[in-house]
Amino acid sequence: MHENTQKITDIILKAAEKARRETRDEDQKLRAGKSIDWPIECTIGPGLEGAIACDSKVGYVDGSKGWLVYRGYDIFDLCAYSSYEEVSYLLLHGSLPTPDQLEAFNKKLVEYRYLNKTLRLLMGFPVEEMNAMGALRMGTILMRQEFTYRDQEAGRPAIGDAISADEDSIPMETAPTGEAKAIYEFNAAKKARKRKKMLGDASGLEACYHLLAGVPTITAAISRVRQGHMAIEPDPQLSHAANFLYMMTGKRPTPVQERIMDIALILHADHGMNASTFASMVVASTLSDIYFSVGSGIAALSGPLHGGANEQVLHTLKEIGSPDQVADWVQTASKKKKKVPGFGHRVYKAYDPRARVLGPLAGYRMRYCPEDIVKLYKTAKELERQVFRTFGHEKKIFPNVDFYSGIVYSRMGIDPSMFTPIFAVSRVAGWTARVLEYLQKNRIFRPRAMYSGEFEREYVPLEQR
Repeated sequence: MHENTQKITDIILKAAEKARRETRDEDQKLRAGKSIDWPIECTIGPGLEGAIACDSKVGYVDGSKGWLVYRGYDIFDLCAYSSYEEVSYLLLHGSLPTPDQLEAFNKKLVEYRYLNKTLRLLMGFPVEEMNAMGALRMGTILMRQEFTYRDQEAGRPAIGDAISADEDSIPMETAPTGEAKAIYEFNAAKKARKRKKMLGDASGLEACYHLLAGVPTITAAISRVRQGHMAIEPDPQLSHAANFLYMMTGKRPTPVQERIMDIALILHADHGMNASTFASMVVASTLSDIYFSVGSGIAALSGPLHGGANEQVLHTLKEIGSPDQVADWVQTASKKKKKVPGFGHRVYKAYDPRARVLGPLAGYRMRYCPEDIVKLYKTAKELERQVFRTFGHEKKIFPNVDFYSGIVYSRMGIDPSMFTPIFAVSRVAGWTARVLEYLQKNRIFRPRAMYSGEFEREYVPLEQR
């Protein structure tokens, strides 16, 4: 291991020790690994908040403790000792790969990074004028055309496989509590045959591998074109993280840059039933395919309530200007009840474990750093101190993963407009893993809406209105 990357490992282990000391829970093992006995009762808020749609072995988030677990492995251990290739294999297959399995997996990723036809088609659009996430979503659909037959007429689902629209919702609409069983149920053997027939090569692990390898290639090409450069072909000798940086910047990364990007990808690989994961699973539950599912995840991630916060953090830090301006800015923001980007989280009521890693790594990267980046980092540290002093203890507001990630990416020379696409590059692993898992016991998503409108309104002819 390179000397400086060992220092990075030491930083992660120190963050892990601090997190475990502050969040120790002796009852953790007693709560873990319990399967759901359906049906269950739960309290649901607007936007399905609190709803339990499925059980999963892919990942676990405990927001009250600040824990993040992939397939039983603590995120700190994975960041310290693993790689994104290992972690994505873990998420998809359920176990860490053997040396032979990892070698075979890497060979497929190397092969699938080459997207000549997809990039040629994508360059036919004005990518330099497009939103980066819109271009990325288009790129995944063009991948679908390159690697599957699904866009051809032969790929259209057979009419005989279709059921009546919304037939699966019949029991839910039967007053007052619904039938004991759904009218339409999947039969395991029939389901397997139907899925093979309907989805073909767009439904399984190979499609997931294509997306894991291809989304970074498309993202890097988009970044290059937006900067007025030509796309760069992948280097088969480089790792996943190193290749991604190389294809984005045109420069082979240093061991430190490679290691930090690898950690960033690991940290973003999965995070429970978030909006983009849910969007991917909803699309997959209709027995659509994984390319469309991932495209839906990208679409959901493009919304400002889900992605883009790290870009906004940089704008805020630049707006504040310097560390000595932070106190006044926080005071003004507090009076105006203005949200501070990069703080607080829908799930976490403790310090985000991902921020525990990225914060120290951002500090480590300040050595030999341009003065403007150093100033941003010092402003960020002071903002964290002031926000925690003002809100932290009472409202449980702590930095989240977005607070320091933008500084880390900026240090690598990455344009802020590409921060959210990088999120998608990583999250493909979680999206595809959860889609594959859910399809094993598929049930089309069909929540209800409570009608609050009127009844018995009299129709008025157009000429009388």
